[in-house]
Amino acid sequence: MTIESSSATDDLARRAIARCACGVVEIEALGRAIFGVVCYCDDCQTAARRIEALPDAPPFRARDGGTPLIVYRKDHIRCLRGRDRLHKIKLRDSSPTNRWIASCCNSAMLLNFDDAKHWADVYRARFVGNPPPVEMRVCARFATGKLDNVEGLPVAAGYPARFVARLILSRLAMMFSGRRLAG
Repeated sequence: MTIESSSATDDLARRAIARCACGVVEIEALGRAIFGVVCYCDDCQTAARRIEALPDAPPFRARDGGTPLIVYRKDHIRCLRGRDRLHKIKLRDSSPTNRWIASCCNSAMLLNFDDAKHWADVYRARFVGNPPPVEMRVCARFATGKLDNVEGLPVAAGYPARFVARLILSRLAMMFSGRRLAG
């Protein structure tokens, strides 16, 4: 199906590229990001410590320990090159959450889910050029220290209604869209 409205075409024309530190793995994200967040949940903090402890892994956490992520519809993300270098790690075997690492340089690239969630998170540090902005800090109740919020962004203890509403709206847009990218 072709996209007919010019605003939809303009929206999908937005293209962001995320690359591993050595440049072997490249991910493309099309369209407007659902949200830019810094997450402080226990799992993100634990995963970040594990990933950054890998040999020669580039740092990606914020100074205060949060994990900056850009949330996209999963049908708007695809690997352009280096797919064979991506491998997933899970904190627990039973977890639906996958963190994808570029094995060539141990760069954290992407976070997605085994369950029905319709979004995926790209690690903001991996974007080339000017990445989409961070708009909010979430799960701040799990932060282990003082938040470095010099930007004065909204801070939420969990997942606020504004964040959940955007996820729901993006799911609706995905359901009624004929546009899907091949992974």
